[in-house]
Amino acid sequence: MLKVKNTKEMVLEIVQGDPLFVVLQHTPLEEILYNDAYLADINEAKHYTIAEVASWFNSTDAMLRYYLKPFEQYIFDNTTHNANGNIRLNLPAIVKLRMILLLKDEYRVKGIKLLLGIDDNGQLLKHQITATTSDTEELSHKVAVLGNVLHQMMQTGLFQFVPNDGHETLQVNINENFFAHTIQQETLALKQENDHLQQQIFELQENSVKDIVQKIRERHIENEIVSTLRTEALQQFTVNNKVGFFAKMFKSSEIEMEKEQFVLRYISQHLEERLEVALNDYYEK
Repeated sequence: MLKVKNTKEMVLEIVQGDPLFVVLQHTPLEEILYNDAYLADINEAKHYTIAEVASWFNSTDAMLRYYLKPFEQYIFDNTTHNANGNIRLNLPAIVKLRMILLLKDEYRVKGIKLLLGIDDNGQLLKHQITATTSDTEELSHKVAVLGNVLHQMMQTGLFQFVPNDGHETLQVNINENFFAHTIQQETLALKQENDHLQQQIFELQENSVKDIVQKIRERHIENEIVSTLRTEALQQFTVNNKVGFFAKMFKSSEIEMEKEQFVLRYISQHLEERLEVALNDYYEK
């Protein structure tokens, strides 16, 4: 369970080197990726249904399938299908899908395909980045780091390096005059950072309103399609199942049950295709 680990560390183990994560880094969306509520209780060894994942992201089954379809090779490396064809996702697949959902409003499907290197045939060009470090290289790296630290200490002006009389060593003294100047600079920097944070808060509030409107519109589109499909199903059922007056009177409950089952099957068969067309039309406007 992720409870025994830091959720940020767990997510980072999954997304290192991922091109979508590179885009999310250093933006407010990165913190959303780390702090989703589902991460607190998810079981790493378990696979989850589309319905379960949709409930975590305040979405619908059909909406998730719409965004899964163009990115099968990218997401399904960590996905298991059961015998009846239902999709089940484990943690890495869920995190990848979450990054797609976070970027969908800004980049749309076409833009995300470009980021992932997916061609017009839906093929994913995979890039592998490998790194090897020998003991000598590691030692050289540590020496370089220490040299860089010493150089930065000298550049700050906080320290004065004075040779010791009669010794081949350096004495490190604190530059007391440095503090007054530093405090003034830090105060100015804090004020600038505060102004920047206030601007970010304003932008986030504005984007939040846009996101809410977007989700409401997507739900409205789906509801309209479901309503249309229900009407079509009822009309088709009526044409295909004409019954007489006495049959309606004595078998009304049975007929109603058959009708509802027919309507549900009809909606299930046609919803995903209709929704995909409607959303494509909406996003391309």
